[in-house]
Amino acid sequence: MAKTCLITGASRGIGKALALAMAKKGYLLALTGRDQAQLHSVRDEIIAQLPSAHVETRMLDITDYDQVGAVVDGFETSLGGLDVVVANAGISVSKPIGVGGFKEHQAVIETNVLGLMATAEAVLPYFKERNAGQFVAVSSVAAFRGLPKHSSYCASKVAVKSYMESLSAELLGSGILTTTLFPGYIDTDINRHMVNRPFLISAEEGAKQMLVLIEKGVKTSTVPKKPWSVVSQMMKAVPESVIAKMS
Repeated sequence: MAKTCLITGASRGIGKALALAMAKKGYLLALTGRDQAQLHSVRDEIIAQLPSAHVETRMLDITDYDQVGAVVDGFETSLGGLDVVVANAGISVSKPIGVGGFKEHQAVIETNVLGLMATAEAVLPYFKERNAGQFVAVSSVAAFRGLPKHSSYCASKVAVKSYMESLSAELLGSGILTTTLFPGYIDTDINRHMVNRPFLISAEEGAKQMLVLIEKGVKTSTVPKKPWSVVSQMMKAVPESVIAKMS
């Protein structure tokens, strides 16, 4: 029987690429995003390539926390249960601290952290009832070192990392899997404004590698695994004077 997968933030970037990669592997898809027109475009693009694909879409602002539960409930019913949930929705802002950007930084935390937590709260009761399922969180290599002008984004990805460590410990010994992925620079709108994007890969290649890791059931991994598994550890030792020059 085909597996089902919910992907949040699926209207563009990594979410869109992952949706297409999973459709090619036969997953039944539940896709959410804030832009209904773009969601429908993603669905149509998948169906055009794979006419037999099953793709359901629901518009969702992940910061409408009550609505997250309603959307998850709807997909649980329409798909007969969710096997994999990828909490991918996220935003970023490039702005120094103390220049009047609090509302933008607040939106990053609300989306990247609270939105993911709301998704987990909605999904876990179903997983626990079946003692099965996989919850996948998309963090970032930004979780390994705070970068100038990206304070809220880095903080949000550290929070995701710690939250998933707690969830993993709570579920130890159960039939429920947790996977935390730490993408490096994957070519999407969220980082195209940056001058330096070392070890850049396409969204399609990033999604392909992410799907391999998800299907292996890994607990944590950088994406790509190399060189970021090494670089992420080295980042902790980089002098602050060097970090200060990065933006």
